[in-house]
Amino acid sequence: MGQDRPLRIGVLAGSKDGLESWQLAVLDRIKADSRFVLETVIVHDRPDGTARASRLFRLQWQIENRLFARQPAYLPGSFQAAEQRFDVMHAMSDDAARGNYVARLAVELGLDLIIRMTPASLPATVANLLPFGVWSFNFSDECSADGSWFGYRDLLSKAPATELILSADRGGAGKSTIAACSFNIKISAARNTAFIKERSVTLLMRELRKAAAGELNIEPARVRKPATPPKLATVLHYGAALGLHLLERAASAAGRRMHLRAAVWTLYTGRGKIDDFDPSQSIEVPPTKDDIKADPFLFEHDGNCYLFYESYSTGGHKAHISVGRFEGDKLIPVGIALNCEHHLSYPYVFRDGDDIFMMPETHATKRIEIWRCVEFPLKWELHSTALEGRSAADNMLVQHGGKWWLFSNLSDYHAYEDHCSELYIYEVDGPDLKGLKPHRHNPVVIGSVAARNGGRMFERGGHLYRPSQRNTNGVYGYGLNIMEIDELSEDAYRERCVRVITPDFKAGLHGCHHFDEAGGRYILDARLTA
Repeated sequence: MGQDRPLRIGVLAGSKDGLESWQLAVLDRIKADSRFVLETVIVHDRPDGTARASRLFRLQWQIENRLFARQPAYLPGSFQAAEQRFDVMHAMSDDAARGNYVARLAVELGLDLIIRMTPASLPATVANLLPFGVWSFNFSDECSADGSWFGYRDLLSKAPATELILSADRGGAGKSTIAACSFNIKISAARNTAFIKERSVTLLMRELRKAAAGELNIEPARVRKPATPPKLATVLHYGAALGLHLLERAASAAGRRMHLRAAVWTLYTGRGKIDDFDPSQSIEVPPTKDDIKADPFLFEHDGNCYLFYESYSTGGHKAHISVGRFEGDKLIPVGIALNCEHHLSYPYVFRDGDDIFMMPETHATKRIEIWRCVEFPLKWELHSTALEGRSAADNMLVQHGGKWWLFSNLSDYHAYEDHCSELYIYEVDGPDLKGLKPHRHNPVVIGSVAARNGGRMFERGGHLYRPSQRNTNGVYGYGLNIMEIDELSEDAYRERCVRVITPDFKAGLHGCHHFDEAGGRYILDARLTA
């Protein structure tokens, strides 16, 4: 059951005028949603906490931000500072006085929760007064006026991903986890932090909507001790590692420009299905200089097994859709199925009645497109479009439970477009893509470890499986998950990972990120270069 009134929210910030982009985005979205009321922005008089870092760290952090985390100014549409209530602490004597000040505001305004955006926290007495407590992200506990050291530990330890945790401090009831997800490691700690802050906006707003609807899921707190400011030796170690990494990336980019690098992707095929295939027994379908293959989809037609795939040449930046036909394990080229002025990939081919459709990725056009086959397999015409103006990737259309469902990897972003972090679901009428009804908990999956689609979805013995990309270890397309969907309805979505395929099934691979199968044959792609 939802609340009979809007959720009354307070925000604890460190400044009235120097708000970061992610903070402005949160305030803007709260103001734009009728389910919430932004009652006050409380400005802390000592927001940076007590942690201090070295001068070298401060210098390094400033340089990193300028090089890797610059972004355009966020321009709010609904939040206007001149019209917003601000309650400013003025040189409070101690934390007890601050707690009393905020507690009085909480009672006066009838606050349901406070979102803490500062390293400095609030006393438990405040959280005890709030039905939903004080909410905060883990990155807010790993920063100060000197900068943020959130992500330093993960980059130095070469962790596969960085975890984002949204927690609630409920006073006497203790701390609990509202939601947690993980994201692929970026080039630097500053870029990592900026990217995750932007993703945190989407996560926070989803959980606020759940709270307003009375559907919030509270779990025991994740045990993750906050990192401390890096010492001088750590800063030097990190700086050397970052410099080496940048040199490696520069060399790799130069090699690609000079056409000195090997093909990025190759394909592997074998006999098996999504619930029993063994990639170690697969046979390679190698690329050629002018036909590098990725995102493969199999399709049976008139007794033959065809393969539709993203095709591009060495050094090319725009791909088209090619098609081949299997004779045994050998792929015989047939031709170009679809070629446009923009980049094409992920050619999901499927049947609906007597019609054959293709839903390629066309995110460069800022819309979803479905093409209908006029003459198989090389002649197609545009049939329908959807999500005009949205940046959508790796879209899937599936029938389940008597309904059509669209699974799409949209990018909700201000500065960092990314299709690996959010999975959205819509109920639709079918390939005509009319009457899109968004799932009430969109995005239903957040985090680069499992969100992005990685191939056709399959139903086996009443079980629905979704291949998904496992974007970790600093690599796009590092691994492949097989997700089993336990619940798919208008009101709920639950899935769990039942298998992980990593790039160790053959020698010399750096990733694998796509699966399909048809007629007992499976196909997957694998990354040949780092």
